[in-house]
Amino acid sequence: MNNALEGFHLRHVGWLLASLALVAAPHIERLPWWVTLLVAVLFGWRGYVAVMGLALPRKWLLLVIAAATMGGIYISYGRLLGRDSGIALLVVMLALKLMEMATLRDAMVLIFIAYFLIVTNFLYSQTIPTTVFMLFMLWVITATMIGFQFRMRQPGAWFQLRSAGLMLVQAAPVMLVLFLLFPRVQGPLWGMPQDAYAGVTGLSEEMSPGSLSDLLLSDAVAFRVNFESTATPEAQQLYWRGPVMWEFDGQTWNASRAPFVMPRTLEPLDKPLEYTITVEPHGKRWLFALDLPGKAAPRSVITSDFQLLFQGPVNARIRYDMYSYLKYRDAADLLRYDRQRALALPPKANPRTRELALEMHKRASSDRAYINSVLSMFRNQEYSYTTTPPLLGTNPVDEFLFTSKAGYCEHYASAFAVLMRAGGVPARIVTGYQGGELNTLGNYMIVRQADAHAWVEVWLAGEGWIRVDPTAAVSPSRVQSGAVAAVPQGEALPLMMRVNYPWLHSARLTWDSMANSWNQLVLGYTMDSQRSLMKRIGFDNASWESMLTIMFTVTGLITLILAGVTLYRLRSRRPDPEVAAYARFCELLARRGMVRHPSEGPTAFGRRAVIAHPELSSIIWSISDLYVRLRYNKHAQAGDMADLKRAVAEFRALE
Repeated sequence: MNNALEGFHLRHVGWLLASLALVAAPHIERLPWWVTLLVAVLFGWRGYVAVMGLALPRKWLLLVIAAATMGGIYISYGRLLGRDSGIALLVVMLALKLMEMATLRDAMVLIFIAYFLIVTNFLYSQTIPTTVFMLFMLWVITATMIGFQFRMRQPGAWFQLRSAGLMLVQAAPVMLVLFLLFPRVQGPLWGMPQDAYAGVTGLSEEMSPGSLSDLLLSDAVAFRVNFESTATPEAQQLYWRGPVMWEFDGQTWNASRAPFVMPRTLEPLDKPLEYTITVEPHGKRWLFALDLPGKAAPRSVITSDFQLLFQGPVNARIRYDMYSYLKYRDAADLLRYDRQRALALPPKANPRTRELALEMHKRASSDRAYINSVLSMFRNQEYSYTTTPPLLGTNPVDEFLFTSKAGYCEHYASAFAVLMRAGGVPARIVTGYQGGELNTLGNYMIVRQADAHAWVEVWLAGEGWIRVDPTAAVSPSRVQSGAVAAVPQGEALPLMMRVNYPWLHSARLTWDSMANSWNQLVLGYTMDSQRSLMKRIGFDNASWESMLTIMFTVTGLITLILAGVTLYRLRSRRPDPEVAAYARFCELLARRGMVRHPSEGPTAFGRRAVIAHPELSSIIWSISDLYVRLRYNKHAQAGDMADLKRAVAEFRALE
């Protein structure tokens, strides 16, 4: 296909520029500023060349720009392979290919690159809005491709868009069959690469003052929960266990990098609570469960401190069944090594806190009494719960307890754990989430990043590890009503998290119910879901070979049906008026012994007819020229159609 673009109308180039700009637009915010500027300049340059009829730039110049761009991308990202750097290269190469576009083949290559670039949006987001916008881009770029099939005339925007929409609607049944029946590998259809989680907010392996309060401003969903029973646990029981912090350097708490994977004796004091949890991808290993989990999730382990750790980073949405014991007793003895870890404190950090702990523990009659006295101190003295605590220095626990007396959950958990350790009571910090919002539209619970929380576990002889939440002593509403309800008046909250707008709250839950259905039915359609579907339609032990056979059979039937409908519509469709008029003219000539050959064009046929009937040469040439002008859009005028019909009528009158 070596058709020069000069044979196309300027409008075709405009359509291509606009549709390619639309396809590249979602990636602009993720590209370095200089890449965005370069792409904009190249697009503008190509438009200027098309409008002014100038020559395309030389190949050597494009090669220099390409080489310089590759070097710049390598400097910006530190590599050329990878999600972000690869897409940056793809966008630049799309713009450079635009600068050398001279044939229809070049235009089609650009359109196919655009199709691939549309798909890359799924590497960043798999939400409903992203999918809708991708379908819109697909519609527009397909309409552009249709426009390029009409070289000499402009089909019109409505014709292009209507034809593209019809093509996509016809392709939808095939797409659905491929989605349902194409053999799946283990895991979801779209797994996110590791670098997709560089900016994802969520829990971390470490906790320091301010690390959890920042999450209050995040409306992102951490996970969703479906309870087997109709009754959900009470708010004060909704502690979702995550990373457990043992090490403390005086400022920051850290989780163990190599936690022990060994069972501990757990004595249940009540029936297990069964539920299903769907964790959003967060790029870390831990999973979540209500305190305390009774088993490990599939492809995960449960550690000696009851963390659930997945076999690798959670880079895709994971759904698993779980049960937990809300009432329990940790009956195992405390190992010597664990006791040392649970009492360790840096020797010179937070000296005033150490002195306070020794004094308070000395006055207490037991470890339990000591715990209660510390909680009473938080409850009765001028401590406050705030999402905007002041910055703390090198001895943050001292400054918090004796100076600022204002903090978020991590401040109270850290101070309480240090007081416990300094008083000789083994303690560790557990981070996770507390609470959740029940969505009655889907009968499930939403736990958001804003519900991130930290609490303390202390070890008491004869009782084992027990949970103590010092934040609840300062702000009971944090546990009873959630983090957002506990925020003091006047402190900042995102608009979608405000509870004083009922309509906004209702819209938020409705949208989340739709997103949850999308996640479960589409993004969560895994190998197990496919096997379940095959069983429901009568294939109990379907292999990948049988699924491919069914898929190709159904796809073939759909194709035959669509082809039959299309052929029927073509046969029943009325011809264009110029075609109908010229066909009548050919019938009249056939009566005179001049039959048009199937491969004979109108000009060649007219020439042969003039030789056979020179007395009719004037009207034959007139009809042939009018038809060619109308059919092939060469200098057609508004009255040509009427002239053609009139000429054919005159020719008929000559019989």
